[in-house]
Amino acid sequence: MIGLDNLKPAKGSKHRKKIVGRGVGSGHGRTSTRGSKGQKARSGDGSKKIGFEGGQMPIFRRIPKRGFNNPFRKEYEIVNVESLNKFDAGVEVTPQVLKEAGLTGKAKLVKILGVGDLKKALTVKVAAFSKSAIEKINAAGGKTEIIK
Repeated sequence: MIGLDNLKPAKGSKHRKKIVGRGVGSGHGRTSTRGSKGQKARSGDGSKKIGFEGGQMPIFRRIPKRGFNNPFRKEYEIVNVESLNKFDAGVEVTPQVLKEAGLTGKAKLVKILGVGDLKKALTVKVAAFSKSAIEKINAAGGKTEIIK
């Protein structure tokens, strides 16, 4: 008869917790399942730092360094001239306006590139322009101004 009062776990599913270091008679005494000698038999020395190769010169120190990261690099967010057609004629386009329109993420440094055609006269004030962008904005009757 099966009932809640006589339920038992499946045979072999329950194991006794391994107890180490309690004498030879326990089966886990003496070396306490760590084998004999060596780095992994010592306490606290089971793992070395990332890249450690047993004392051999690590590969990341054998291979020469390459490249250079310029800490003074200026990263521009790029907007093409054709996407400025989104604005009404005569509007003053600034990085904040571009951000609100969803054309840039962080409205910090913005550069206008000359991809596409501009059909409206706009005053554009951003950090940088390409030569072709300046030509296209001026040809459409607009103005360009570089801001810091």
